Amino acid sequence: MTHDLPVKLSNSLETVSSARTDDVVFPLPQIPEGLAAIRRRASRAMQQWRIPSDLADDALLVVSELITNAVVHALPPASLCLSRQGVPAACAVRIEVTDAGPALLRHHGGSPRQPEESGRGSVIVAALSARSGTTTHQGGTTRWAEIQ
Repeated sequence: MTHDLPVKLSNSLETVSSARTDDVVFPLPQIPEGLAAIRRRASRAMQQWRIPSDLADDALLVVSELITNAVVHALPPASLCLSRQGVPAACAVRIEVTDAGPALLRHHGGSPRQPEESGRGSVIVAALSARSGTTTHQGGTTRWAEIQ
């Protein structure tokens, strides 16, 4: 269930409303320093949905991994879509990050990361998710995970 709705993507941190009532879409800034604001907004959305704190903590870690991957390794624009599925007592959170596809080379300053400092994101996402995957489509890639 990818967000097939037309979404205006920009570098702003404003939330873009979705037609589904339990979906929120956040355009991602293209600098790693802006991602903390997105994590805070995702946290607030899950609080408003009354997602249990242990589920929300796992979902935020997955959000962090997926949005960082999109900003560091993919072409802009990118967006995060959060969906609540079920009722608060027995719910799941679906996380989707859509970008314009892989970047050949991107470097955000500083020294290159050592191999032991990166590459763990997909393992973390798989460990915390009931289901996860990647969908390649015309114009980009969507990485998704469902947390229950």
